[in-house]
Amino acid sequence: MDGTIRGVISVAGRSALAAIFLLSALGKIPNFEATAEMMGSKGMPAPKFLLVGTIAFLIAGSLSLIAGYKTRWGALLLILFLLPTTYLFHDFWNYTGEAAQNQQAHFMKNLGLVGAALFLLANGGGAWSLDDRRPAPTAAPTDTPASLS
Repeated sequence: MDGTIRGVISVAGRSALAAIFLLSALGKIPNFEATAEMMGSKGMPAPKFLLVGTIAFLIAGSLSLIAGYKTRWGALLLILFLLPTTYLFHDFWNYTGEAAQNQQAHFMKNLGLVGAALFLLANGGGAWSLDDRRPAPTAAPTDTPASLS
């Protein structure tokens, strides 16, 4: 695949993945009190404190993915958000009928998002990422007997 096409696809993929998280964070800010109350109703301790952390994780992780800067760290932040969120808020096993199907669809969507974030965690941001443009670390010189003389 051509390098330009690979770069465009890489940026588009990272941005598409990040969009759901960035929009989620931006939607939580004006609805802060209602969101914190809902989190508290699910048994989360200190919901306002956790909500501030959630918003920070979502924004930092999203922007990291879009720019491809510290992509693995951004992906990890999003995974750390997704795992408890998926378990606590899409607990389809506690529902019946259409509600159970709806929650299961959200659970599976989040599972797919975890998979995409795990892929970025393992492989980095790819082409046209800021991570890809950084120079590779140089190897430390080795002390050999010839260099010690």
